[in-house]
Amino acid sequence: MEKNLIIEQSVMYTFETSLRVRYGETDQMGYVYYGNYPLYYEVGRTEMLRSVGLTYRAMEEAGILMPVHSLSIKYIEPARYDDLLRLRVIIKELPMAKIHFFYEIYNEQDKLVNTGETVLVFVDAKTRRPRRAPEMLMNELKKHFQEE
Repeated sequence: MEKNLIIEQSVMYTFETSLRVRYGETDQMGYVYYGNYPLYYEVGRTEMLRSVGLTYRAMEEAGILMPVHSLSIKYIEPARYDDLLRLRVIIKELPMAKIHFFYEIYNEQDKLVNTGETVLVFVDAKTRRPRRAPEMLMNELKKHFQEE
């Protein structure tokens, strides 16, 4: 990862980070293999959580799991080996029992190459039942959301 950038906007939280495409992430044509984009999304989510002072590890230690409920991807342009990609992660609304992430991936020419969305569910690690978003996450995210 090259850099992290937090972009605050009213009523949404946007975070950016960079990553370089490695050779092993490409197919025979030198394009990023389609199945690697969800891994890029995970990098973005992980770094976004870090940007607000949390980690997946801290959430798990607090007894909160976050499995993926749904995933959608749109491929626009191929990303290629050695491209430096800019990954934007957007949260448009504060979570309840689910958290919805939107992703935009841009190449070095600032062309949009991929968009995606994931919905993750908050689950109690002991009961394996859905639960509300943890207070520690809500407190941090609320700092980045402004009232209209």
